[in-house]
Amino acid sequence: MATYYHYYAAPFGELLLAGDGQSLSLLGFPKGKMARRHDENWIRDPGRFRDASEQLDRYFAGKLKVFELKLELAGTPFQKAVWAALKNIPYGATCSYGEIAEDIGRPKASRAVGAANGINPVPIIIPCHRVVGSNGALTGFGGGLSTKRFLLSVESGVTDLFDSEPLSH
Repeated sequence: MATYYHYYAAPFGELLLAGDGQSLSLLGFPKGKMARRHDENWIRDPGRFRDASEQLDRYFAGKLKVFELKLELAGTPFQKAVWAALKNIPYGATCSYGEIAEDIGRPKASRAVGAANGINPVPIIIPCHRVVGSNGALTGFGGGLSTKRFLLSVESGVTDLFDSEPLSH
């Protein structure tokens, strides 16, 4: 099966969107540990990502709180449980890795939750940026901490969050 891709112009750089043409399976950042580029055998087709691009436009404008996109995610049952729990974090809110571990019935698995969070294949769409340390501090993020701050600022309506102290919920 073919893989299609498109680069979406986000306020902080180009996001790689990729999938099979029906479902989104990857959102890659322009920098950070989750920086991604397309493979040479993928097919560039922006039209297949029109819905995702429109929803991202609305999200960055502060007008979309929940994404409604068809996703096809590869992961273990544990990873998929974590990603499902991430979708339940309300727009504009944050929670800790420990709270996610509790939510999925694995209260001692906060480190494993962190690992699953860190390899979320569609960040922003599945809002892993809403997870913070137990003390409210911003912790690692695949697109870099400045991107995490930006995403949280979009959701809070605060435009100066880039330079603020760590958040708490």
